[in-house]
Amino acid sequence: MITNDVLRSIRYMLDLSDLKVVEIVKLADPDFALDKAEVQAFLKKDEDEGYAECSDAVLARFLDGLVFHYRGRDENAPPRPMEKRVSNNLVLKKLRVAFELKDVDMHQVFEQAGFPVSKPELSALFRQSDHKNFRACGDQMLRNFLKGLTLRVRGG
Repeated sequence: MITNDVLRSIRYMLDLSDLKVVEIVKLADPDFALDKAEVQAFLKKDEDEGYAECSDAVLARFLDGLVFHYRGRDENAPPRPMEKRVSNNLVLKKLRVAFELKDVDMHQVFEQAGFPVSKPELSALFRQSDHKNFRACGDQMLRNFLKGLTLRVRGG
């Protein structure tokens, strides 16, 4: 899925201001330079003037920041390396951790979006990419997960 769409969806889901998005990114990496104007450019539609493509580096820091925002930071743990490529599977993993979702919760989220997923399908999404049962998360699946999570979070 397009990184801008993921950022836009999560921002809407959590009703975050542009400044809050910047703060969340800073939680993951205080030295990373991002300002409110850049966030606004990421949130515009691609045909709008001033649109900017959200890089994997920004989205990775935003997702890590969400985890720290909701779960707190373990000061004893060494800093995790930043992902160079943000896949749909990684977005699922980070949101699962941030919102402390168990398998049952994940199934409910997909169910709410009208996109039921079987247990083997779900577990395949969270396997290592070199595992024989690994399954790449498609754009439609991630879109439905974000839709279901939005319904869950916003109470709609």
